[in-house]
Amino acid sequence: MSPTIRNIRTLRTLARQFTALAATALLSLAAHAQSVEGEVRRIDAEAGKVTLKHGEIKNLDMPAMQMSFRVADPAWLKTLQVGDKVRFDAAKVNGQFTITAITVSK
Repeated sequence: MSPTIRNIRTLRTLARQFTALAATALLSLAAHAQSVEGEVRRIDAEAGKVTLKHGEIKNLDMPAMQMSFRVADPAWLKTLQVGDKVRFDAAKVNGQFTITAITVSK
């Protein structure tokens, strides 16, 4: 077997392992997150953040307050407007409070 084929096989194996690890990490975050109700107060698309007035977030040991969160997917900010009532999940990702899921309540 040529060194090139061995390298390709090694890269494929590493890619599969990385994908499995990433999926496990996301599932772990989702398992620890708790849906919380909130209201959009400010949107900062440039910084990838949204400010929410929210209820208690038990999984983060955080009381009800108003604060700014990073969002896991900045595209979500385009679906929000100030004043929207939302339901969201949050977790601490790389040391920062991050919204891992968000939907506008109807």
